[in-house]
Amino acid sequence: MEACYAPAVPQIRSNASRSARGPLVAVVLPGNERFQPSAAGAIALLQAQLAPHAYHTRPVIFATGPKQEAAFPGIPFWPIRPLPLPIPRSARYFQALKVALAQAQPDLIEVHNRPRLAIALARRFPDCPVSLFLHNDPTTMKGARTVEKRIRLSRMLAGVTVVSAFLRDRYMSGHADMTAPEVQPNCLDLAALPPSLPPEQREKLILFAGRLVEEKGADRFVAACRAVLPQRPGWRAMMIGASRLRPGEDLPYARSVRAEAEAAGITVDGYQPHGAVLAAMARAAILVVPSIWEEPFGLVALEGMACGAAVLSSNRGGLPEVTGDAAILIDPEQPEQFESSLLALTSDDARRAALSEAGRAQAVKFDAALAAARLDALRLKTISGWGQR
Repeated sequence: MEACYAPAVPQIRSNASRSARGPLVAVVLPGNERFQPSAAGAIALLQAQLAPHAYHTRPVIFATGPKQEAAFPGIPFWPIRPLPLPIPRSARYFQALKVALAQAQPDLIEVHNRPRLAIALARRFPDCPVSLFLHNDPTTMKGARTVEKRIRLSRMLAGVTVVSAFLRDRYMSGHADMTAPEVQPNCLDLAALPPSLPPEQREKLILFAGRLVEEKGADRFVAACRAVLPQRPGWRAMMIGASRLRPGEDLPYARSVRAEAEAAGITVDGYQPHGAVLAAMARAAILVVPSIWEEPFGLVALEGMACGAAVLSSNRGGLPEVTGDAAILIDPEQPEQFESSLLALTSDDARRAALSEAGRAQAVKFDAALAAARLDALRLKTISGWGQR
């Protein structure tokens, strides 16, 4: 007996009449990502922005709950609801997916950020191409940590795609002769962003938006603002974020950062819905992205540029690819450089205006409509290549 609850088969319709034809793509999200506006993670939000722009393929999102009516409106969605059986959560999710995918009969299975799940589905559905999209450093992920496992992924799957050249290089590390992954950068639906203020009308606000965890550099932001704010009357700082990407009690690091921030006069708003975060970016003069880990992509920086904020960003991981020349890059581990860059930017209206204009132009390169066209082409190429094996 399958260890899952199989809901009634959803009616899978095309995203629009213009895409009534085309291969069916099962977009499989990680089991811990929910496909609903109030609880979506980064991957779910990305798919919600891409799916409406698919012209030549028919993506259907497969993810853990909720009911269809609570998901993103207008996007075909197949809820996966494993039963609470005494087996690991990942195994229950796989069992549920097997049933759903057998019913859906897709032309392509596209697994996001779960190498072991991609391999398992490739074995379960040998006649259907299975591709893997990696949103994090593969050398830190189960099923991809070693060169041998990455070689297996490249050989067994119909394709591997990453969201930045930085991740492509990480995937290839230790074995330059393996097939290089495709690079499909993340994107934003620019038309769906909130109205943003011109530079001269923006609040004198220094904004941090992200999880309150050490790798995001939250404590570095507090330290820099604590040094800068007394020298910049009229300016204030705000942090939006919590330990997790949903409401709940903060972990010890976040509680410590919150206490230090409040002592320094920094507003801490905690977890906020994605729309509220974008609205804050649309009015803030400066967005700071002080990540100390190697960011796989750097979506917050992209959002800030698209919303017209002047961006001061870490130089780690994929962030320089995202910002190009449209942000000030810093080493977040060099507090003097961080503070001096922030002091200079808060005192230079013309520089902030120039960065705002450059950031908007840079963000256009990542618009969802363009990204969806590239993704459509990649999906069709993957299906065609599989058929020629």
